Amino acid sequence: MYFILSKLLIYFLYPLSWIILLLVISLILKDKKYKYRTLIVAIVLLLVFSNGFLLKQVTKLWDIKPVTLQPDKTYSCALVLGGYISEYNKTTGYFNAASDRFIQAIKLKETGKTTHLLFTGGNASLTPDGFIEGNWLKQELQPFHFADSTLLFETQSRNTIENIRFSKVIIQAKQLPPPYLLVTSAFHMRRALLICKKEGLQVTPFPCELSAEEHQFSADDIIPTADTLSGWNSYLKEMIGYLVTSFKSTASKST
Repeated sequence: MYFILSKLLIYFLYPLSWIILLLVISLILKDKKYKYRTLIVAIVLLLVFSNGFLLKQVTKLWDIKPVTLQPDKTYSCALVLGGYISEYNKTTGYFNAASDRFIQAIKLKETGKTTHLLFTGGNASLTPDGFIEGNWLKQELQPFHFADSTLLFETQSRNTIENIRFSKVIIQAKQLPPPYLLVTSAFHMRRALLICKKEGLQVTPFPCELSAEEHQFSADDIIPTADTLSGWNSYLKEMIGYLVTSFKSTASKST
């Protein structure tokens, strides 16, 4: 039930949902004063959440910075969180915009930074039809000729909490010593680290899919774009998720 509610409620966090709702309300309202005010609020929200400069300031504050691993240290396992594979049909998938997680994981294995890779992810759809991220990924990994014993797969999880919780069981069963590398997108890392702490999984962050650019201000940053509006979806989802996880952790400690 929690999974279903979280999937449905997330759409109400998106700025575009607020803007559309306000526009609909402005069409329904008969009072010209409130109709005008509602329309103005919708326009202001559209301008704010489509402004690239504002979003970039948020990414710089929120994203976990890239790390440099110790050259002489090898980790027993790199935990690669799901979400970088999208479904094409029941048996086929494809790498989506978050696929840097997969790329960096392969590099970690190839360069000897980790002995094992644990890929976690099942099917996060509300109406799963048989496609499993982990099962499709097994086929994609065959050309790399990694030893089967060094590749681990968790195929039941539907969200980040389950990614980490179910992966912990596999890691413990394999008796792999901590700490483990945690591979996920920079914007997703903060919440993932909090969940790992809550679940008692000792990890070292290895953020990828970096989006916080270090550059001087330019006029292009204030030009409204649809990509910026979409970018807020990920950050608002992460921020709300972080607050919910923090609240649940605090509540469980006090009981």
